[in-house]
Amino acid sequence: MPKINANTIKPGMVLEYQGGLWSVVKTAHVKPGKGGAFAQVELKNLITGTKLNERLRSEDTVDRVTLEQKDHLYLFEDGDMLVFMDQENYEQISLHKDWVGEDQIQYLHDGMIVILEFHDERPISITLPDTVILEVIETEPTIKGQTASSSYKPAKASNGMRVMIPPFMGVGERIVVSTADGEYMKRAD
Repeated sequence: MPKINANTIKPGMVLEYQGGLWSVVKTAHVKPGKGGAFAQVELKNLITGTKLNERLRSEDTVDRVTLEQKDHLYLFEDGDMLVFMDQENYEQISLHKDWVGEDQIQYLHDGMIVILEFHDERPISITLPDTVILEVIETEPTIKGQTASSSYKPAKASNGMRVMIPPFMGVGERIVVSTADGEYMKRAD
């Protein structure tokens, strides 16, 4: 693993520090009037999720880790496990639902391509596409003349989640939803 100076650490980097894998959340480079410069670094453990604030001098070095990113196809749910297939060698990998997280599971559907990041053949994180297309299966009826209002109405999507949609939309329409916050973005083509 390449060693880097503490003053080159940037948010988004993955470091091996104190025997664990850490993602850099925030950095602040400080040069006090007295003494040497240092970097105040906020780290998040990729395995346990714990946070750590460290003060590293500019001459300190840390190990930068490069994660391998692979496209995987979501296949199916098997009890408490979710099964994905590597797009290159067709090997299947099962990940526990708790590891993936309930907030991301709700967007998964058969045939979806996700990116899994690996370190030493061990999955570290999963990244979903930025948006998904869902169908509106339940909502209030459209009221004539309400198309110009800026208010939204509640709707239930095909994956069971509640989404606020424009008042002119009805049951059976397909919508694009952001996987980051679950917000309606636009009508699907």
